[in-house]
Amino acid sequence: MPAPETAITDDQTSGLRRMSEPRPVKVITVTGGKGGVGKTNVCANLAVSLSMLGRRVMLLDADLGLANVDILFGMQPHYNLSDVVNGSRSLTEVVVEGPAGVRVVPGASGLGDMANLTPSHHAGIINAFSDYTEDLDILLVDTAAGISDSVLRFAEAAHEVIVIVCDEPTSITDSYALIKVLSKDYGVNQFRVVTNMTRHGGTGSELFHKLVKITDRFLDVTLDHAGSVPFDDRVWRAVQLQTPFVTAFPASLAAASLKKLAHRADNWDIPRSARGNIEFFVERLLKLPNQSEDAQR
Repeated sequence: MPAPETAITDDQTSGLRRMSEPRPVKVITVTGGKGGVGKTNVCANLAVSLSMLGRRVMLLDADLGLANVDILFGMQPHYNLSDVVNGSRSLTEVVVEGPAGVRVVPGASGLGDMANLTPSHHAGIINAFSDYTEDLDILLVDTAAGISDSVLRFAEAAHEVIVIVCDEPTSITDSYALIKVLSKDYGVNQFRVVTNMTRHGGTGSELFHKLVKITDRFLDVTLDHAGSVPFDDRVWRAVQLQTPFVTAFPASLAAASLKKLAHRADNWDIPRSARGNIEFFVERLLKLPNQSEDAQR
């Protein structure tokens, strides 16, 4: 057993190494064109499934209007993202441990769009993420549904964008609208699509191809069918139990599909540079609209 002095030196060396060689963090935004498609449930269970693979996962509840990850996990956090925004709490104080060791940043209902935050709020959030010292492998961001400014910013800032779609005309139409805005106005041209609540033993491929048929005709984007989650009554039972269905009903078809999705997501390319660190993600997320224009002048 090393002497106390040696242990302290090793800890300091490890800390200095993390500062000089920051580990990239894979940032995945999960979003959807409309509400009611199971977006948050998929995101929360994906976080748990990735954590069960041994990955260090943080889940940011970024639905700034109707945050509910804490409800799905049966948690009652004392603080949330609004406390980070107003500077009353550090990110470390706000983060709570969820199922399977997932680190959860609880959202704040009614917080408002990121675009409405002042520059001092922007700086405070960036500093909060910069000061977070726990090592992470993956940051999952659960956004609101639709094409609000905050949703588009979270998607633009991430390395991967997962779009949740179900077999309803409005879901397909709204997903297309979301993809269109992100591709034409924000430069996002690759999307991972998860077809959710598929029925009659279907794989979701027909639903996926419905969306591809539209995007191929009008947009220059690449869609990848990342997975399909079948309709499963045990998903709703797990919601009532306020626990992830991948742990409550691990033998269910829905749980099996999420585990497959987690393996796929785990194999997606990791960021190639320190830009993947969460503070850089937040800097990109909160950049003022004219910053990119100023940089080109």
